[in-house]
Amino acid sequence: MASLAQQPAPPGADTFAHTRTVSVIVCAFDDGRQALLEESLRAVLGQSRPPEELVLVVDHNYELERRMREAYPDTTVVANEGPQGLSQARNTGVRNSSGDIVVFLDDDACPEHEWLAELLAGYDDPTVIGAGGLVLPRWETERPAWQPEEFDWVLGCSYRGLPESVAPIRNPIGANMSFRRSVLERTGDFVEGIGRVGKTPLGCEETELSIRAGEAHRDGVILHVPSARVRHAVSAQRADWGYFVSRCFAEGLSKAKVARRRGSDTALASERTYVTRTLPRGVARGLRQALRGDIGGLGRASAIVIGLGLTVAGYSRGRLLP
Repeated sequence: MASLAQQPAPPGADTFAHTRTVSVIVCAFDDGRQALLEESLRAVLGQSRPPEELVLVVDHNYELERRMREAYPDTTVVANEGPQGLSQARNTGVRNSSGDIVVFLDDDACPEHEWLAELLAGYDDPTVIGAGGLVLPRWETERPAWQPEEFDWVLGCSYRGLPESVAPIRNPIGANMSFRRSVLERTGDFVEGIGRVGKTPLGCEETELSIRAGEAHRDGVILHVPSARVRHAVSAQRADWGYFVSRCFAEGLSKAKVARRRGSDTALASERTYVTRTLPRGVARGLRQALRGDIGGLGRASAIVIGLGLTVAGYSRGRLLP
């Protein structure tokens, strides 16, 4: 991969590409997703470039932790050392791992065979401080006709509007992301109180950490690597209109928390382009499809407008909270 910029390497940059070590961290909490979790773990262990270390963090579920220790004796299985929630589970994973590159994978995201090799290729450039890959939806049911690709972030997946080739981004999607350990050590922990707790559909902890990482490494770059692909399970519940509504509102609340910590200019930098370019194009596309006889196009256009309104409402509500 060609260098993105002729700049000095950030502190702690890995200049020995062929000797770097990798830790993959998977966080789990739900017994009902154990089959998906095990599929994910097997796919990680079967990578064309396997990690030196696989760490499973179980978030306040002793029975699941016990079962996974017995089933995967060669995997480091630990309990979340802090309060329940994804942020503290990820922090626990970082503290219980040792790789030069720390990779985070959702427990219901199954990586393709070349996923890790593709994700790590970005680190051949010493300016790269983090990298994330493509997260594709794997539907338990059919995709609803009204579900616009522009809002696949509701599902925890990549969405229309992201770069289609390798490019710098503000933050990766949490289901498929990585950072240099040296960057995490300098940047600090994932912040408690922003990310998902249990099934509460909050998020943005990776956004807040990525912004801090960029502030601490001014010459550093976080890459979007579309060839590093995972397939994220989408349950029937997440294909429901009610989930769409609650998730959009919760995203606004989460963005408000990030804005209070990092400032609205930085917290909403990517969203401004998304709202002014990607969403209007999505509405226009849906209306054109409806005129050509695809009635689902009208639903998708409407969902974009409603989803944006709900997210703005959540953000406004979040800014008023103490």
